[in-house]
Amino acid sequence: MKITLFPPLSIHEKGNRDNQEDALYPALGQATADNHIFVLCDGMGGHEHGEVASQTVCETIPQYLSEHWPEDGKVSDQLIRDAIEAAFVALDGKDDGAAKRMGTTLTLIILHDGGCTAAHIGDSRIYHIRTAERRMLYRSRDHSLVFDLYQAGEISYEEMRTSKQKNIITKAMQPGADHRCKPDIAHLGDLRDGDYIYMCSDGMLEQMDDAELTDLLCSAESDEAKRKRLIDATKGNSDNHSAHLIHIQRVMREEGETVASDVATTRANALNIKPNVIDAIEVSEQPTAIRPRKNIQKKSAIPLPISKNGLWMVLAAIVLVAILALYIVFSGNKGDGNDQRGNDVQQTQPIHPITHNPPHRR
Repeated sequence: MKITLFPPLSIHEKGNRDNQEDALYPALGQATADNHIFVLCDGMGGHEHGEVASQTVCETIPQYLSEHWPEDGKVSDQLIRDAIEAAFVALDGKDDGAAKRMGTTLTLIILHDGGCTAAHIGDSRIYHIRTAERRMLYRSRDHSLVFDLYQAGEISYEEMRTSKQKNIITKAMQPGADHRCKPDIAHLGDLRDGDYIYMCSDGMLEQMDDAELTDLLCSAESDEAKRKRLIDATKGNSDNHSAHLIHIQRVMREEGETVASDVATTRANALNIKPNVIDAIEVSEQPTAIRPRKNIQKKSAIPLPISKNGLWMVLAAIVLVAILALYIVFSGNKGDGNDQRGNDVQQTQPIHPITHNPPHRR
């Protein structure tokens, strides 16, 4: 497979922050149609040297991949994991022993003869949008506390955007052997002429949902006009916000060529995780709002987390039911000189809350 690009465009805004903790490769204004490696990192806000962590990862991964580029031009998942491990080692070398370890998210796109491979850690996102069909085909799954709560049925799809816990992530690249987390890797093999790959930090999404993003990228405007609209849509954002806009010009396949493509089933694709809102984000000439799917079924085999107050209410209800049952049994047998009960009372076991490992905070 040979993939030709229009000149890629980038966004790198500080927002209402004193320092810039996002990092891009290629850097702002330096991407060309010849680039085939794109990295975007968001340094962990409130942590020591978040900008050092993001820049270190952005520099190390492209360098490792370039030095170990395969002769057949097809990048394997193992090579990607090796490059990420090299970035972890580089972070170890920058660790100053601070109580709050520096950290960063990671999004990585590699265009190679085997197709397009996406990898991510954290809540910075990767999108694949098909303009010819005006729909979204792939969106990376956030490694975040609110996404886990949504999957558990504790909060709604809309509450993920407004929750006070939306900035807590469950995966990040940090120094230290005990902080090695694995990336989600997905193969975007179904590339076509005119498709977009969009990479962004979470700051780009403060005031824009998936339907609005899809509508913007599927418009008839030029890429530069779309970049300006994205910048305008993020004016006043509180967080750093950065993005790569990668526009596929042409995809050429040899006869009989097979390309890895697994986004229809991979758990890295947030569009395919159940409970889900929609099978794919689609927009018409007049985009409609995203609505949660009705009557989402929760699997009873999986205990759902509940609050402490909710747990006490469940236990109190169980006790009351047991007392009532015993009263009925004893009153029914009263006066017959017999202590035997007709039926055994089966007590329901209390639901225990799921415990989570302490998440990384941003």
